[in-house]
Amino acid sequence: MENKLYVGNLPYAASEDDLKEHFSKAGTVTSVALIKDKATGRAKGFGFVEMSSAEEAQKAISMFHGQDFMGRSITVNVARPREDRPRTSGDRRGGGGGQRNF
Repeated sequence: MENKLYVGNLPYAASEDDLKEHFSKAGTVTSVALIKDKATGRAKGFGFVEMSSAEEAQKAISMFHGQDFMGRSITVNVARPREDRPRTSGDRRGGGGGQRNF
């Protein structure tokens, strides 16, 4: 099992210090990263917490998954590697109204 945890459904007001304090109840927190929107700098509502051991990570999942954190029921599970997605260039508003070939 991995030490890095995905934490989702976080309140936007949560800080990295809030997460570190909360997860330290399950063991030693080695790092915390809240993910923020590049354009606005606003939190996206999820982040990652790394515990010092796989056992502590499992304990954190058992203790906190589905539990209340600052008024929200959070998701806590093992972080999976980010999937490679093809990069798009230019306009990100979606596909145009061209002809569809079925």
